[in-house]
Amino acid sequence: MGREAHLARRFFGALSPAAPKPADIVWVETVLNAREYAVWNRMPKHDRRHSIAVARRVEAALAGTEHADDPRWLEAALLHDVGKLDADLGVFGRVAATLAGAVAGHGMADAWSEKRGITRRFGLYLRHPELGASRIRMCEGSREAAVWAEAHQDLDRYDQTGIPPDVLDALAAADDD
Repeated sequence: MGREAHLARRFFGALSPAAPKPADIVWVETVLNAREYAVWNRMPKHDRRHSIAVARRVEAALAGTEHADDPRWLEAALLHDVGKLDADLGVFGRVAATLAGAVAGHGMADAWSEKRGITRRFGLYLRHPELGASRIRMCEGSREAAVWAEAHQDLDRYDQTGIPPDVLDALAAADDD
């Protein structure tokens, strides 16, 4: 699937008001610690559904490998987008922030974050990987989950994560961003 088709599917999926399935929520509670779960549970419904789908794909990809029973990778998948909470943007605001970042360059995110109003929120949204890593560290999540959150949108940073290559492949493919 091309990037545009993927983004369109994510956009329309985000418009659904459906909550995650109760069985999935119970499963998430077995993966995350109480503080992580509290942060994860603050995410909008569409982000929680997305993170569950990502984690389930990671779980399937790692089945039968030496990493199959390591909860850090499911934790990383579930929490990779928690930094989006800081921007407090709805679906249309996220689209606008993504477009603004594409036009002006993601390098503007830091400067925008120092502004006020919607400009600040756009900057925070574009910085969601680093903000998510900070949130994960604050709720005593694993180092690996924080590192993945910080690197998940920057292919050039993957080699610096210390995450095993096959796990990196599974995480990246599952998120499909």
